[in-house]
Amino acid sequence: MSIPPVPVALLRRATLADGRLADVVLDGDRVAEVLPGGTAASPAGGGETLELDGFLLLTAPADPHSHLDKARSWDAIRPPMGDLETAIRSWHRYAETMTADDVAERARAQVLAMVAKGTTAIRSHVDVLLGDAPTRGVEALVRVREELRGLVDIEIVALAGWEATDAALEAVLDAGADAVGGAPHLAPDPIADLRRIVAVAERRGLPIDLHTDESLAGQTTLGEYARLVAGWERNASAGHCVRLGAMPAAERDLLVAAVVAARIGVIANPITNLYLQGWGVDVATPRGLAPARQLLDAGARFAAGADNVRDPFNPLGRSDALETAMLLVAAAHLTVDEAYAAVSDGAREVMGLPAAGPVPGAAAELLAVRAGSLVEAVAEAPADRIVVHAGRLVARTVSETHLAAPAALSPTGTR
Repeated sequence: MSIPPVPVALLRRATLADGRLADVVLDGDRVAEVLPGGTAASPAGGGETLELDGFLLLTAPADPHSHLDKARSWDAIRPPMGDLETAIRSWHRYAETMTADDVAERARAQVLAMVAKGTTAIRSHVDVLLGDAPTRGVEALVRVREELRGLVDIEIVALAGWEATDAALEAVLDAGADAVGGAPHLAPDPIADLRRIVAVAERRGLPIDLHTDESLAGQTTLGEYARLVAGWERNASAGHCVRLGAMPAAERDLLVAAVVAARIGVIANPITNLYLQGWGVDVATPRGLAPARQLLDAGARFAAGADNVRDPFNPLGRSDALETAMLLVAAAHLTVDEAYAAVSDGAREVMGLPAAGPVPGAAAELLAVRAGSLVEAVAEAPADRIVVHAGRLVARTVSETHLAAPAALSPTGTR
């Protein structure tokens, strides 16, 4: 069932992450006031009042690394399970046959699932496709971005593989992509391809978000990336950085320092990299993950995304930022607060979005989930949720549970 995006004026008696009970007053797309719970006057003008007794109110999640053009293609492709190279081969075979309508249909379903779970901003990579129609994917995502405007903010990154020409990359940018991307570590000459992609971003004056060193071994490109973008005023980020998490500590720490100095935002993608990395190693299987703890301790701009959802690169995924946060706790040993920050406030910062949440003056991007604490929310991922984007109610999920009554005990204690 669909609902109109209704302006919200007041969120009453919500529990905040620090345990306080609060009334949150909105003024359009901003948070005007945060008052003690139950003290705010009912709004005199228009706008809904949402009663949030029993709900935890948080900054709405943002996903800084997704692939909407690939999402939900697993059932159509039926690829073999395996590592990154296996997934790439399966995807390329399918991409040769897909249409813009196919991409749009799957992407639309994926975005709506993410919004229902609470995500109100998405950065999606889209392949610069090979052949004579390189813009099919971006044309589909631009269509979905326009259709769903008002429900969610979507940013599109042109993902140029090393085989894609500069002309094809430029065509995807001209067709509506917002930023430049690529995967230089997969190229025969990774540093040359890195410099090529950075040069396009410089020429176009656009932000850049690269897939970076997405393997446990091999040549590292992150240091050269940091050197090339040092001093940039435009936003720069690096997704995956799996190699950074697998190298010796001294080498890692030097690279982390370079990343921090260059202000590159690092985006971990736990579910996809845990799935793709470590195949073929059956004893003490290495896990693919950026070194979240060391990055946070060094003061890096840090975020996490769901990455691939039900496609050759990851057969699973619930379209839920609470799943990503849970994996950061279990696999990266972050605290629950740190993990949720990575998929909300940290993600928004890495994406270059304004600060949001139940804070006066912040953007009214809010998620209310039926839980008493952040630990409970991340642990149980309750279905009951209320989602506010730009000060408007855009999603509400209400669940019911019916349990059979236990059999009454007989006087003798038997059933």
